[in-house]
Amino acid sequence: MITGEIKNRVDSIWDVFWTGGITNSMTVLEQMTYLFFMKMLDDSQTKKEANAAAFGTVVKDATFKKGVWHNPDTDRDVEYEKLRWHIFRNLAPDEMYRIVSKDVFAFIKNLDSGKQSAYSRFMANATFMIQSARTLVKIVEGIDSLDMNNRDTMGDVYEYVLGKMAASGNNGQFRTPRHIIRMMVELMQPTLKDTIVDPAMGSAGFIVESAKYIQENYRQALLKTENAAHFRNSMFHGFDTDATMLRIGAMNLMLHSVENPDIAYRDSLSTDNTDENRYTLCLANPPFTGSLDNGSVSKSLLSLANTKKTELLFMALFCRILKTGGRCASIVPDGVLFGNSKGHKSIRKELIDNQRLQAVISMPSGVFKPYAGVSTAVLVFTKTDSGGTDFVWFYDMKADGYSLDDKRNEISENDIPDVIARFRNLEGEKERKRTEKSFLVPVSEIRKNDYYLSINKYKEVEKVRVEYEKPEVVMSRIEGLQNEINAAIAEFKEKFM
Repeated sequence: MITGEIKNRVDSIWDVFWTGGITNSMTVLEQMTYLFFMKMLDDSQTKKEANAAAFGTVVKDATFKKGVWHNPDTDRDVEYEKLRWHIFRNLAPDEMYRIVSKDVFAFIKNLDSGKQSAYSRFMANATFMIQSARTLVKIVEGIDSLDMNNRDTMGDVYEYVLGKMAASGNNGQFRTPRHIIRMMVELMQPTLKDTIVDPAMGSAGFIVESAKYIQENYRQALLKTENAAHFRNSMFHGFDTDATMLRIGAMNLMLHSVENPDIAYRDSLSTDNTDENRYTLCLANPPFTGSLDNGSVSKSLLSLANTKKTELLFMALFCRILKTGGRCASIVPDGVLFGNSKGHKSIRKELIDNQRLQAVISMPSGVFKPYAGVSTAVLVFTKTDSGGTDFVWFYDMKADGYSLDDKRNEISENDIPDVIARFRNLEGEKERKRTEKSFLVPVSEIRKNDYYLSINKYKEVEKVRVEYEKPEVVMSRIEGLQNEINAAIAEFKEKFM
């Protein structure tokens, strides 16, 4: 979450783009990301060099090698050292512009050349749009002042820039806050055996956090050749209909050592997507504004939910693309939980009767502010194709660690650690009362309530009996007070009038 000084710096960088003639929000985001990538590559190697120096070893898999790099775009050789951020940032403006626009940009475009990777595919048609040395110098100075070592700045800036984009409120393309993504990843606890997908990946937030979780929890296991190969090449899958987002996602993943993920330009709901029984874990926040033309939607999805609503069609998609035993955690708008249309009811029925619905975590409506005020929930289910829902766990999240207004300042109240701890011990939830934040509801009760999944349908409000005094007691007290007032008035008159 961008606040305070970082927000002001990003605003300043944004203004430099604007005055430099780049006013399209998505273009600004894309160009900023290229420059972030240049800096992060250099920062990453600087860290490796420091570690190597401390242990008396050499840097493995160096991005910037010794000697020269041949630029295929200009057919000339350039010293690797000149391609590094900390070197070119100190050059004269015209020299910096020439190096960055001609050489450094070509270097990051061709970083994975010779490999059929997602990065090389989506960077092939990338274009450097900054037109003047003066503009570039100001942007480089602004980015140089951001500390990218302690924050996922690219993600933060993406989240913030989308808030400035007029389109973000119309097309559903606002970013999922990172702490919510992390909560969902912690709930699912991905392993090295998983094959993970996000069919509406955006900047690949869910995939990146899953990769981080694997790196943190399976550090030793990743040293094995087969595990490392699976992590780099076949564990992660993501699809989107925005080429810019795919480029940003590819860069984001490469920075997290996911070198060759299966990410592609694809309308996941269309007939072009034939994935079925393929993945073991799905993490997503699919778009849920607007509706689609049924003619372009896969018939297998319409058979589960004959609707134009994207949020329902994506839930149908998750049921289709997961393997038996595969798990899913997805953000949905509250309407999915209690909508009365045929499509709404059929999806809830599918999850409860044919799959194994495990949890409904209702989140406060301010989670997506300042970009949207929509009320949402996280649905967690396992694909079985044979039912298995016995109890559904409900959690009424009231706080996520940030204020629920447009400012979203950090606060002490945070239910997320409690959500994760309780989900991992559902056996201990059996004795919880309906008046508490979380509790279990038997599936038979949910069926009786027309498959409603709103927590308000099952939550009990604790009523406290209030005993009021009898009218004559209250009247006596009033008369006593009135007598005191009358006596005070009489005394005042006697002394002063």
